[in-house]
Amino acid sequence: MQYNSPMEEIIRRLLAELGEDPTREGLVDTPKRVEKSLRFLTSGYATDVDGIINNALFTVDYNEMVIVRDIDFYSMCEHHMLPFFGKAHVAYVPDGRVIGLSKIPRLVDVFSRRLQVQERLTSQIAECLCEKIKPLGVAVVMEATHLCKAMRGVQKQNTVTVTSAMRGSFHEDARTRQEFLKLIGR
Repeated sequence: MQYNSPMEEIIRRLLAELGEDPTREGLVDTPKRVEKSLRFLTSGYATDVDGIINNALFTVDYNEMVIVRDIDFYSMCEHHMLPFFGKAHVAYVPDGRVIGLSKIPRLVDVFSRRLQVQERLTSQIAECLCEKIKPLGVAVVMEATHLCKAMRGVQKQNTVTVTSAMRGSFHEDARTRQEFLKLIGR
C-alpha cells in the first residue's frame, strides 16, 4: 500500500510491530487518521501567540483581579504520549491594560496542544501572560487527570494532579493569592 507521508508509513510500521495487520479493513486508513490527530494535538508548536492575541489588549482603568476559571484543556504527556486533561484557572491583576477574555482560553490551548508536562504547561501560560500584558500579577492553577497514571504505571484512575504558578502580586501578597484560591474554590 502507498502512503502519502512519511508519518503515515511510520504509523503503518508501528501497527505491524504491535502485531496488527495494517492492511485489514479497520486499519487501512488508520495511519492517515492518526497523523491528522497527532498534528491537531500538537498544533500549539505552530501557533503564533501574537496571532492569537491579535491586538486584543485594551487600556482600561481597572486594577482588580480578573479570573477566567474552569477552562477545559487537553494535552499529551511527553513521556508516554498519552492524554492528560482537566481544568485551568487563570487570573491576573491588570496594570492599565486588559486582554480580551476569549484570549485566555486560547492561550491555554496553544500551550496544551504540545507534548507537555503539567508543571511546564502551567508555567508557560503564566509567563506568556506576564510577558504580553505586563500585569501586576498572574496566577494559574491547573487540575488534571493523567491517563499515563490511570491506564498504565500505577493504574490509579481517580487521582488529580494540581499545579500552580504564581507571579507578581499573587506570589508576593498572601491575601491576593488567598482571594484567588477562594474564588476558584480551592
